[in-house]
Amino acid sequence: MAWLAWLLPIAYALGIISAVRAVMDVRTPQGAIAWVLALLLVPYAAVPAYWVFGRRKFHGYATNWRIGLQRTTGAPREYLKRLIQEDLLALPERHHPLLVERLARLPFTKGNDAQLLIDGVATFASIFAGIERAKDYVLVEFFIIHDDEIGRELKTRLIAKARAGVRCHVLYDEVGSRMSRRYERALTAAGVDVRAFNSTKGLWNRLQLNFRNHRKIVVVDGREAWVGGLNVGDEYLGRSRRFGPWRDTHMWVTGPVVQCVQAAFFEDWHWTSGQLLELDWEPRPAPSGQSRYILALPTGPADELETCTLFFQYAIQQTTKRLWIASPYFVPDEQFITSLQLAALRGVDVRILLPQKADHLLVWLAAWNHLPALERVGIKVWHYTEGFMHQKVMLFDDFCCVGTANFDNRSFRLNFEITLAMADLEMSSQVAEMLERDFGRARKIEPGELEKKGFWFRFAARMASLSAPIQ
Repeated sequence: MAWLAWLLPIAYALGIISAVRAVMDVRTPQGAIAWVLALLLVPYAAVPAYWVFGRRKFHGYATNWRIGLQRTTGAPREYLKRLIQEDLLALPERHHPLLVERLARLPFTKGNDAQLLIDGVATFASIFAGIERAKDYVLVEFFIIHDDEIGRELKTRLIAKARAGVRCHVLYDEVGSRMSRRYERALTAAGVDVRAFNSTKGLWNRLQLNFRNHRKIVVVDGREAWVGGLNVGDEYLGRSRRFGPWRDTHMWVTGPVVQCVQAAFFEDWHWTSGQLLELDWEPRPAPSGQSRYILALPTGPADELETCTLFFQYAIQQTTKRLWIASPYFVPDEQFITSLQLAALRGVDVRILLPQKADHLLVWLAAWNHLPALERVGIKVWHYTEGFMHQKVMLFDDFCCVGTANFDNRSFRLNFEITLAMADLEMSSQVAEMLERDFGRARKIEPGELEKKGFWFRFAARMASLSAPIQ
């Protein structure tokens, strides 16, 4: 009882302090009200939850970038803007490059080549072949790296390269990966520099477990890069009994966009280690002679603006003919639902492809809750039926995006993500053909299907939508 007499006043005092901060910092009025009520009524439960899930900006990373990197010659984004020559900077005027470049803080480049990598076998074959070609360095960054068959194959190849004198740097998310000590020790013993992203580094960041590094990046010698939806794990090659076949998409690129992808890794590595890696920053056109227009768009909670939100909002608003979205997680907020509705009302062919299987039940249920609002304006939704679909692909007219960002609040605001945006007719045609095949392997959701389900399913879908992370 004596302890309780001390703890309750402390809990309520912390609740009041946290409620004041929530009023000042939480993004939406609804979120602020929800936090304030919880913090004042049940502070002993709400205070820890708020300090873990309530923060909306990764201030430590932002300070590291603005103060640490900007005071050195290693600020890669500003450096690249000066380094990339005029003959590699171009984009058709209809795509308004200045606005997009301001969001990315990186230039839209031409002189690139790209290859669409469909599913795990093609993706890892391409990545491993690239690692074999490495002569100077290999940069590897994944949200998840498992100690399983494909993970051990990656480990073997990195160890061989490190022993051959190639610098190898591996970065993983400490929550997403839960990398085994044995796996990490084997890499480290061979000379591979392995780091956890460590979002909790710093006194004031100890509780911010809500920020995750969701990027998937491989860079070889500053000449080739890989970005997309696949992590390193056997399930991504369809070896999981639970999920069966795994549908995913990755991209291989070469040309000056590689330096822009590399800049995202460079910044993440500097946050993690404090090191300024010596990398090849000289942009070169693709050896194939192709000249695709590509932008690398790194986004995250350290950005001054909500970069990911603004980019996809802008893309939706500019679309006039077709808007196809493939995402495993579909939990948009009201502004995205409104934008999608407006696109459909102005005659855009809006299609959304989601997985029929659920790997995160709450997220899967939450997607159902949005169906009536989409159906009212004729937006068509499909459930992919041949295994689990995990790709993050969007097609806006003749402009396509492949990357790591899901169509949800977490990717828009809380995760570090990276997207390759391509203004290229040929590549957009390839993406359209790929998605057409995927729609052919999917079941179209019929209008009113949610209403035909039982009350408790609809209630669960509504509750799941309301329980999306409070911003």
